[in-house]
Amino acid sequence: MPPNKPQRIVIIGATSAIAEHCARLWVTGTTVELTLVGRNAQRTQQVADDLQVRSAQSRIRVREADFMDAAGIAALAAELASEGQLDVVLIAHGSLPDQALCQADLAQCREALEVNAISPVLFAEAFVEHMQRSERGTLAIIGSVAGDRGRKSNYVYGAAKGLVTRYAQGLQHRLASSGLKVVLIKPGPTATPMTAHLPGQGKMAPVEQVARDIVAGIARGAPTVYTPGKWAVIMMVIRHLPRFVFNKMDI
Repeated sequence: MPPNKPQRIVIIGATSAIAEHCARLWVTGTTVELTLVGRNAQRTQQVADDLQVRSAQSRIRVREADFMDAAGIAALAAELASEGQLDVVLIAHGSLPDQALCQADLAQCREALEVNAISPVLFAEAFVEHMQRSERGTLAIIGSVAGDRGRKSNYVYGAAKGLVTRYAQGLQHRLASSGLKVVLIKPGPTATPMTAHLPGQGKMAPVEQVARDIVAGIARGAPTVYTPGKWAVIMMVIRHLPRFVFNKMDI
């Protein structure tokens, strides 16, 4: 990136708590060109207004999108890419479905899979098509530790995040000889509005810490970012537990 040229950053799902805190870090002490993409223009604009106060010199704008409209996603990516080199694209949207509801209602199950798996992949494919032409920049996509091994407590959500994991790994393989980096982010349980209804809030990672880990991981182009870092060890153990041991666990 030429000296003094602001980074061009796009955040998909910019109203999520993790995404918003990442944006705050990016606008702190520097000038950026930040595009916030959300499903609700009013809520996304509120995030933009807060960021603009924090960084008056930055250019911050909002785009509204239907996150399941493949043609609309392609058009949005083409529009933003046509305006110049994209340095960072962070795909951060998702929801935490109720496993019991997903089991009882196939419409709920389908929505959970679409929001957490299909939509992020559509955005990633759309932006990579343009970013790979310049062979630089970073595409980051938020998965979850839940995708590392299916568990009875959240296997629909875990399956969606498992798809994101396999997709990101395949994309990394595809772009291995390119200068374009793909960063897969795997947060553990994080204290955000999405998890506010769950027990054990005090044991969850602060969203500020998770955002710091994500921004640092993107800056260094790490292939995989577990956050907090302890989850890399925890999930390695869980992935390798023998089935007869794992099946006795109430998780």
